[in-house]
Amino acid sequence: MPATLAGAATREDSAVEAESAHDRPFSVALGLQLRRVRHRRGLSLHEVERSSHGEFKASVVGAYERGERAISAARLERMARLYRVPIDQLLPDEPASARTPSDAGRPLTIDLRALEGQGDPESELLHSYLERILRQRRVVDDRALAIRQDDVRVLAALFGTTQDGMCRRLQEMEALAVR
Repeated sequence: MPATLAGAATREDSAVEAESAHDRPFSVALGLQLRRVRHRRGLSLHEVERSSHGEFKASVVGAYERGERAISAARLERMARLYRVPIDQLLPDEPASARTPSDAGRPLTIDLRALEGQGDPESELLHSYLERILRQRRVVDDRALAIRQDDVRVLAALFGTTQDGMCRRLQEMEALAVR
């Protein structure tokens, strides 16, 4: 194996080992869901590579599906388009044990003004996603947005956390509107 490939494999192996025990079950669940959707679409790993014109290599998709490699939010979105499914269909169901009282079906209200001008990439990604929801739902008042638990689940996946972790992150960002 060439030194550059060996070095890359070692870095990737180290990244997988560094993944916490808490994150690993999500990676595995996400991988299983990616495989289920691919199978429902009737695609082999090589057909995914061909239909994506090489963007998604068969070996990389296989590593995603085994939970050995993390997938970025942007690639997950492109994979959803390739499979012609909404992005949330690529996400695993969160087990009931991971849900908190905030997940009891009550929507969270996000103060969109609080996110404006924060300037960090995380806030910008969140604001961009929420603006898409505003447009899709044709919401007139763009100062606050009630997001559904499915939205929280998608955000949690985009931010690489659980629903509870996403709720805490929204609190830290001071993005939750006070009711």
